[in-house]
Amino acid sequence: MNRRFAISLIYIAITFALGCAVQGRPFEKATSPPNNATIYVYRPYRFESSLLKPPVTCGDQSASIGPGGYHAYVVPAGQTVQCSVQTETIDQVEIHAEPRVYYFNEDFGWGRLLGHPHLNPIDADEAQTEIQKCCVLEN
Repeated sequence: MNRRFAISLIYIAITFALGCAVQGRPFEKATSPPNNATIYVYRPYRFESSLLKPPVTCGDQSASIGPGGYHAYVVPAGQTVQCSVQTETIDQVEIHAEPRVYYFNEDFGWGRLLGHPHLNPIDADEAQTEIQKCCVLEN
């Protein structure tokens, strides 16, 4: 009985570990028309928050980013764009969009019952190494 229980636990752990990460094409730079800003929001894989997928909204675009995934938002330059992510709390970042690339790392802090999402601005050098490990969710 103990062996069967241990095998079941291992199977469940492997299923959650493999079944919750984003599976799709590896990172590709988004193509955008000139004079637009590109905002990449990516989420490095962490098992602790792998079941959470709150929608991330930038301007009027929204996407749920799973663990190990990313999404590129292309917005017109010269406008103030608000990016936010929400569960029981909300985290917002305001950007005055210039025609360049912005990177944000979606991370989770822990509350009593749920994770609290955060959008952390990341410099381009650090973001390039982290986002290369992410995939885009295929529709």
